[in-house]
Amino acid sequence: MPVVEELEGYAGRLFLQSSESRAVLEIRELSVRYLPIGQKPVHPVKCVSLRIHAGEVVGIIGESGSGKSTLATSILKLLPEHAQYSAGSVQFEGQDVLTMRESELRRVRGARIAMIPQDPATSLNPVLKVGTQISEVLRAHQPLSNSQRKTRVLGLLHEVGFNDAERVASAYPHELSGGQRQRVVIAQAVACKPALLIADEPTSKLDTQLQADILTLLISVVRRHGTSLILITHDPGILIGVADRIAVMYAGSIVEDGTAEEVVRNPLHPYTQALVILFKSEHGRRAGKTKEFPVIVGEAPDLSHAFAGCRFEPRCSERMAVCSAQDPTESNVSHSHRVSCFKHAN
Repeated sequence: MPVVEELEGYAGRLFLQSSESRAVLEIRELSVRYLPIGQKPVHPVKCVSLRIHAGEVVGIIGESGSGKSTLATSILKLLPEHAQYSAGSVQFEGQDVLTMRESELRRVRGARIAMIPQDPATSLNPVLKVGTQISEVLRAHQPLSNSQRKTRVLGLLHEVGFNDAERVASAYPHELSGGQRQRVVIAQAVACKPALLIADEPTSKLDTQLQADILTLLISVVRRHGTSLILITHDPGILIGVADRIAVMYAGSIVEDGTAEEVVRNPLHPYTQALVILFKSEHGRRAGKTKEFPVIVGEAPDLSHAFAGCRFEPRCSERMAVCSAQDPTESNVSHSHRVSCFKHAN
Protein backbone atom coordinates (compact mmCIF):
# COMPACT_ATOMS: atom_id res chain seq x y z
CA MET A 1 0.00 0.00 0.00
CA PRO A 2 1.55 3.37 -1.01
CA VAL A 3 0.58 5.20 2.17
CA VAL A 4 2.94 3.58 4.66
CA GLU A 5 2.66 3.53 8.43
CA GLU A 6 6.15 4.69 9.29
CA LEU A 7 8.53 6.96 7.38
CA GLU A 8 11.41 4.69 8.40
CA GLY A 9 9.74 1.86 6.48
CA TYR A 10 10.32 3.63 3.17
CA ALA A 11 11.31 1.29 0.36
CA GLY A 12 10.67 3.13 -2.88
CA ARG A 13 11.94 2.06 -6.30
CA LEU A 14 15.14 3.94 -7.16
CA PHE A 15 14.86 5.31 -10.70
CA LEU A 16 18.31 5.55 -12.27
CA GLN A 17 18.85 8.34 -14.77
CA SER A 18 21.62 7.52 -17.20
CA SER A 19 23.11 10.09 -19.52
CA GLU A 20 21.31 8.29 -22.36
CA SER A 21 17.85 8.27 -20.74
CA ARG A 22 15.29 10.17 -22.78
CA ALA A 23 13.63 13.29 -21.44
CA VAL A 24 9.92 13.31 -22.28
CA LEU A 25 9.44 16.75 -20.73
CA GLU A 26 11.97 19.47 -20.01
CA ILE A 27 10.84 22.70 -18.34
CA ARG A 28 13.52 25.37 -18.64
CA GLU A 29 13.55 28.47 -16.42
CA LEU A 30 9.77 28.82 -16.63
CA SER A 31 8.16 31.89 -15.08
CA VAL A 32 4.44 32.72 -15.04
CA ARG A 33 2.62 35.82 -13.88
CA TYR A 34 -1.03 36.60 -13.37
CA LEU A 35 -2.28 40.08 -14.30
CA PRO A 36 -5.65 40.45 -12.51
CA ILE A 37 -7.51 43.62 -13.49
CA GLY A 38 -6.91 46.46 -11.05
CA GLN A 39 -4.48 44.44 -8.91
CA LYS A 40 -0.75 43.90 -8.64
CA PRO A 41 0.80 41.18 -10.82
CA VAL A 42 1.18 37.82 -9.06
CA HIS A 43 4.13 35.51 -9.78
CA PRO A 44 3.01 31.94 -8.98
CA VAL A 45 5.87 30.26 -10.88
CA LYS A 46 9.40 31.63 -10.91
CA CYS A 47 12.40 30.21 -12.83
CA VAL A 48 11.29 26.58 -12.58
CA SER A 49 13.40 23.94 -14.30
CA LEU A 50 12.36 20.29 -14.22
CA ARG A 51 13.17 17.26 -16.34
CA ILE A 52 10.90 14.20 -16.61
CA HIS A 53 12.33 11.02 -18.12
CA ALA A 54 10.47 8.27 -19.96
CA GLY A 55 8.65 6.00 -17.51
CA GLU A 56 9.56 8.14 -14.51
CA VAL A 57 7.17 8.98 -11.66
CA VAL A 58 7.91 12.45 -10.27
CA GLY A 59 6.13 13.81 -7.23
CA ILE A 60 5.70 17.56 -6.76
CA ILE A 61 4.93 18.59 -3.20
CA GLY A 62 4.26 21.88 -1.45
CA GLU A 63 1.64 23.77 0.50
CA SER A 64 -1.46 25.24 -1.13
CA GLY A 65 -0.42 28.28 -3.14
CA SER A 66 3.10 27.03 -3.81
CA GLY A 67 2.52 27.01 -7.59
CA LYS A 68 2.03 23.27 -8.16
CA SER A 69 -1.25 23.49 -10.08
CA THR A 70 -0.13 26.53 -12.08
CA LEU A 71 2.94 24.58 -13.15
CA ALA A 72 0.73 21.65 -14.20
CA THR A 73 -1.62 23.76 -16.31
CA SER A 74 1.37 25.57 -17.81
CA ILE A 75 2.60 22.29 -19.27
CA LEU A 76 -0.66 21.96 -21.22
CA LYS A 77 -0.81 25.70 -21.97
CA LEU A 78 -4.16 25.95 -20.20
CA LEU A 79 -3.56 29.01 -18.06
CA PRO A 80 -6.41 31.54 -17.68
CA GLU A 81 -6.57 34.56 -19.99
CA HIS A 82 -5.07 36.93 -17.42
CA ALA A 83 -1.92 34.78 -17.16
CA GLN A 84 1.31 35.27 -19.09
CA TYR A 85 4.39 33.17 -19.66
CA SER A 86 7.04 35.73 -18.77
CA ALA A 87 10.10 33.54 -19.39
CA GLY A 88 11.27 30.03 -20.20
CA SER A 89 10.06 27.10 -22.28
CA VAL A 90 8.22 23.78 -21.93
CA GLN A 91 9.86 21.22 -24.20
CA PHE A 92 7.72 18.13 -24.77
CA GLU A 93 9.11 15.42 -27.04
CA GLY A 94 11.44 17.99 -28.56
CA GLN A 95 8.83 20.71 -29.22
CA ASP A 96 8.12 23.85 -27.20
CA VAL A 97 4.50 23.66 -26.08
CA LEU A 98 4.43 27.43 -25.50
CA THR A 99 5.02 28.17 -29.19
CA MET A 100 2.51 25.61 -30.53
CA ARG A 101 -0.57 26.73 -32.44
CA GLU A 102 -3.97 25.79 -31.04
CA SER A 103 -4.43 23.09 -33.70
CA GLU A 104 -1.14 21.50 -32.65
CA LEU A 105 -2.10 21.68 -28.98
CA ARG A 106 -5.38 19.87 -29.64
CA ARG A 107 -3.39 16.95 -31.06
CA VAL A 108 -1.20 16.84 -27.94
CA ARG A 109 -3.78 17.35 -25.19
CA GLY A 110 -5.50 14.12 -24.27
CA ALA A 111 -3.38 12.09 -26.68
CA ARG A 112 0.29 12.65 -25.77
CA ILE A 113 -0.24 14.54 -22.49
CA ALA A 114 -3.28 13.82 -20.32
CA MET A 115 -4.42 15.16 -16.98
CA ILE A 116 -6.21 13.41 -14.13
CA PRO A 117 -8.25 16.07 -12.32
CA GLN A 118 -8.58 16.54 -8.57
CA ASP A 119 -12.35 16.10 -8.51
CA PRO A 120 -13.92 13.76 -11.09
CA ALA A 121 -17.39 14.83 -9.96
CA THR A 122 -16.84 18.22 -11.60
CA SER A 123 -14.80 17.03 -14.60
CA LEU A 124 -17.19 14.33 -15.82
CA ASN A 125 -20.27 15.46 -17.77
CA PRO A 126 -23.31 14.58 -15.62
CA VAL A 127 -25.65 14.08 -18.61
CA LEU A 128 -23.44 11.72 -20.63
CA LYS A 129 -22.89 8.06 -19.92
CA VAL A 130 -19.42 7.04 -18.79
CA GLY A 131 -18.75 4.93 -21.89
CA THR A 132 -19.63 7.83 -24.16
CA GLN A 133 -17.25 10.16 -22.36
CA ILE A 134 -14.32 7.76 -22.68
CA SER A 135 -15.26 7.05 -26.30
CA GLU A 136 -15.13 10.78 -27.13
CA VAL A 137 -11.45 10.88 -26.16
CA LEU A 138 -10.76 8.05 -28.60
CA ARG A 139 -12.92 9.67 -31.29
CA ALA A 140 -10.90 12.90 -31.06
CA HIS A 141 -7.51 11.26 -31.49
CA GLN A 142 -7.73 7.79 -33.05
CA PRO A 143 -9.27 6.56 -36.36
CA LEU A 144 -11.37 3.75 -34.89
CA SER A 145 -14.75 2.39 -35.92
CA ASN A 146 -17.69 2.50 -33.51
CA SER A 147 -17.27 -1.17 -32.63
CA GLN A 148 -13.53 -0.74 -32.12
CA ARG A 149 -14.11 2.20 -29.80
CA LYS A 150 -16.68 0.24 -27.80
CA THR A 151 -14.28 -2.67 -27.40
CA ARG A 152 -11.50 -0.30 -26.36
CA VAL A 153 -13.75 1.46 -23.80
CA LEU A 154 -14.70 -1.84 -22.17
CA GLY A 155 -11.05 -2.88 -22.14
CA LEU A 156 -10.05 0.36 -20.44
CA LEU A 157 -12.75 0.01 -17.79
CA HIS A 158 -11.59 -3.53 -17.11
CA GLU A 159 -7.99 -2.33 -16.90
CA VAL A 160 -8.84 0.15 -14.16
CA GLY A 161 -10.53 -2.49 -12.05
CA PHE A 162 -14.15 -2.84 -13.17
CA ASN A 163 -15.31 -6.43 -13.49
CA ASP A 164 -18.71 -5.19 -14.72
CA ALA A 165 -17.43 -2.93 -17.49
CA GLU A 166 -20.66 -3.09 -19.50
CA ARG A 167 -22.71 -1.80 -16.57
CA VAL A 168 -20.26 0.99 -15.79
CA ALA A 169 -20.08 2.08 -19.44
CA SER A 170 -23.87 2.48 -19.43
CA ALA A 171 -23.96 4.36 -16.12
CA TYR A 172 -24.07 8.11 -15.51
CA PRO A 173 -21.39 9.62 -13.23
CA HIS A 174 -23.84 10.21 -10.36
CA GLU A 175 -24.59 6.49 -10.29
CA LEU A 176 -20.97 5.73 -9.34
CA SER A 177 -19.08 6.24 -6.08
CA GLY A 178 -16.21 8.71 -5.71
CA GLY A 179 -13.60 5.97 -6.06
CA GLN A 180 -15.34 4.57 -9.12
CA ARG A 181 -15.48 8.00 -10.77
CA GLN A 182 -11.76 8.40 -10.14
CA ARG A 183 -11.15 5.09 -11.90
CA VAL A 184 -13.21 6.37 -14.84
CA VAL A 185 -11.10 9.53 -15.26
CA ILE A 186 -7.96 7.40 -15.10
CA ALA A 187 -9.41 5.30 -17.93
CA GLN A 188 -10.10 8.50 -19.89
CA ALA A 189 -6.57 9.76 -19.28
CA VAL A 190 -4.81 6.61 -20.47
CA ALA A 191 -7.21 5.91 -23.36
CA CYS A 192 -4.74 7.07 -26.03
CA LYS A 193 -1.65 5.75 -24.21
CA PRO A 194 -0.10 9.19 -23.57
CA ALA A 195 3.61 9.67 -22.98
CA LEU A 196 2.92 11.87 -19.94
CA LEU A 197 0.20 11.90 -17.29
CA ILE A 198 -0.31 14.78 -14.88
CA ALA A 199 -2.29 13.91 -11.75
CA ASP A 200 -3.20 16.97 -9.66
CA GLU A 201 -4.13 15.85 -6.12
CA PRO A 202 -5.97 12.81 -7.58
CA THR A 203 -6.89 11.31 -4.20
CA SER A 204 -7.62 14.41 -2.12
CA LYS A 205 -11.39 13.76 -2.14
CA LEU A 206 -11.05 10.13 -1.02
CA ASP A 207 -10.62 8.42 2.35
CA THR A 208 -7.31 6.80 3.30
CA GLN A 209 -8.12 3.30 2.06
CA LEU A 210 -9.48 4.54 -1.27
CA GLN A 211 -6.40 6.77 -1.64
CA ALA A 212 -4.19 3.71 -1.37
CA ASP A 213 -6.31 1.72 -3.82
CA ILE A 214 -6.38 4.49 -6.43
CA LEU A 215 -2.64 5.20 -6.13
CA THR A 216 -1.83 1.50 -6.46
CA LEU A 217 -4.00 1.34 -9.57
CA LEU A 218 -2.52 4.51 -11.07
CA ILE A 219 1.06 3.36 -10.58
CA SER A 220 0.35 -0.11 -11.99
CA VAL A 221 -1.22 1.44 -15.10
CA VAL A 222 1.65 3.84 -15.81
CA ARG A 223 4.27 1.16 -15.14
CA ARG A 224 2.45 -1.20 -17.53
CA HIS A 225 2.42 1.36 -20.34
CA GLY A 226 5.81 2.97 -19.60
CA THR A 227 4.06 6.31 -19.13
CA SER A 228 5.73 9.17 -17.28
CA LEU A 229 3.73 10.56 -14.38
CA ILE A 230 3.75 13.88 -12.53
CA LEU A 231 1.94 13.36 -9.23
CA ILE A 232 1.06 16.61 -7.46
CA THR A 233 0.27 16.60 -3.75
CA HIS A 234 0.75 18.49 -0.49
CA ASP A 235 1.32 15.24 1.42
CA PRO A 236 4.78 13.55 1.32
CA GLY A 237 3.12 10.38 2.64
CA ILE A 238 1.31 9.96 -0.68
CA LEU A 239 4.64 9.71 -2.50
CA ILE A 240 6.46 7.27 -0.25
CA GLY A 241 6.98 4.02 -2.12
CA VAL A 242 5.37 5.56 -5.24
CA ALA A 243 7.58 8.31 -6.67
CA ASP A 244 11.00 7.82 -8.21
CA ARG A 245 11.88 11.46 -7.67
CA ILE A 246 10.42 14.35 -5.67
CA ALA A 247 10.52 18.08 -6.44
CA VAL A 248 9.62 20.42 -3.57
CA MET A 249 7.95 23.73 -4.47
CA TYR A 250 7.74 26.77 -2.25
CA ALA A 251 6.34 30.17 -3.25
CA GLY A 252 6.59 29.42 -6.96
CA SER A 253 10.07 27.90 -7.08
CA ILE A 254 11.56 24.42 -6.77
CA VAL A 255 13.72 24.52 -3.64
CA GLU A 256 14.80 20.86 -3.63
CA ASP A 257 14.80 18.03 -6.16
CA GLY A 258 16.17 14.53 -5.77
CA THR A 259 15.39 10.85 -5.76
CA ALA A 260 12.51 10.02 -3.44
CA GLU A 261 14.89 8.28 -1.06
CA GLU A 262 17.22 11.30 -0.90
CA VAL A 263 14.43 13.81 -0.31
CA VAL A 264 12.57 11.68 2.26
CA ARG A 265 15.53 10.25 4.17
CA ASN A 266 17.90 13.20 3.84
CA PRO A 267 15.89 16.42 3.27
CA LEU A 268 18.28 19.35 2.93
CA HIS A 269 16.15 22.47 2.54
CA PRO A 270 14.60 23.71 5.81
CA TYR A 271 11.20 23.76 4.13
CA THR A 272 11.52 20.12 3.01
CA GLN A 273 12.63 19.18 6.51
CA ALA A 274 9.55 20.92 7.91
CA LEU A 275 7.27 19.04 5.49
CA VAL A 276 8.77 15.68 6.49
CA ILE A 277 8.42 16.50 10.20
CA LEU A 278 4.86 17.65 9.51
CA PHE A 279 4.01 14.33 7.87
CA LYS A 280 5.51 12.29 10.70
CA SER A 281 3.73 14.39 13.33
CA GLU A 282 0.40 14.21 11.52
CA HIS A 283 0.73 10.45 11.12
CA GLY A 284 1.55 10.12 14.83
CA ARG A 285 -1.50 12.21 15.72
CA ARG A 286 -3.77 10.07 13.55
CA ALA A 287 -2.33 6.91 15.10
CA GLY A 288 -3.03 8.29 18.58
CA LYS A 289 0.66 8.54 19.51
CA THR A 290 0.52 12.30 19.99
CA LYS A 291 -2.15 14.95 20.42
CA GLU A 292 -0.11 17.69 18.77
CA PHE A 293 -1.58 19.30 15.67
CA PRO A 294 1.42 19.79 13.34
CA VAL A 295 2.00 23.16 11.66
CA ILE A 296 4.76 25.07 9.90
CA VAL A 297 5.12 28.35 11.76
CA GLY A 298 4.39 31.50 9.76
CA GLU A 299 2.64 32.09 6.46
CA ALA A 300 3.60 31.68 2.83
CA PRO A 301 4.65 34.98 1.22
CA ASP A 302 2.43 37.25 -0.85
CA LEU A 303 3.47 36.45 -4.44
CA SER A 304 2.51 39.92 -5.64
CA HIS A 305 5.45 41.41 -3.71
CA ALA A 306 9.07 41.62 -4.84
CA PHE A 307 11.63 39.54 -2.95
CA ALA A 308 15.22 40.49 -2.20
CA GLY A 309 16.20 37.18 -0.62
CA CYS A 310 15.06 33.65 0.08
CA ARG A 311 11.27 33.39 0.13
CA PHE A 312 11.33 30.93 3.03
CA GLU A 313 13.61 33.15 5.18
CA PRO A 314 10.82 34.65 7.38
CA ARG A 315 9.72 31.14 8.43
CA CYS A 316 13.16 29.53 8.66
CA SER A 317 14.68 28.76 12.07
CA GLU A 318 18.16 28.51 10.49
CA ARG A 319 18.15 31.80 8.59
CA MET A 320 21.37 33.79 8.23
CA ALA A 321 21.99 37.42 7.32
CA VAL A 322 22.60 36.54 3.67
CA CYS A 323 19.19 34.86 3.40
CA SER A 324 17.30 38.17 3.52
CA ALA A 325 19.69 39.90 1.11
CA GLN A 326 20.13 37.42 -1.73
CA ASP A 327 18.15 34.74 -3.50
CA PRO A 328 20.02 31.42 -3.04
CA THR A 329 21.32 29.75 -6.17
CA GLU A 330 20.91 26.06 -6.86
CA SER A 331 23.59 23.68 -5.57
CA ASN A 332 24.17 20.13 -6.77
CA VAL A 333 24.69 18.01 -3.67
CA SER A 334 25.00 14.87 -5.79
CA HIS A 335 24.38 13.93 -9.42
CA SER A 336 20.68 13.45 -8.57
CA HIS A 337 20.08 15.82 -5.63
CA ARG A 338 19.87 19.62 -5.91
CA VAL A 339 18.84 22.27 -3.40
CA SER A 340 18.52 26.06 -3.26
CA CYS A 341 19.78 27.00 0.19
CA PHE A 342 22.82 28.93 1.46
CA LYS A 343 23.55 26.14 3.96
CA HIS A 344 24.51 23.95 1.04
CA ALA A 345 26.02 26.51 -1.33
CA ASN A 346 28.89 25.17 -3.40
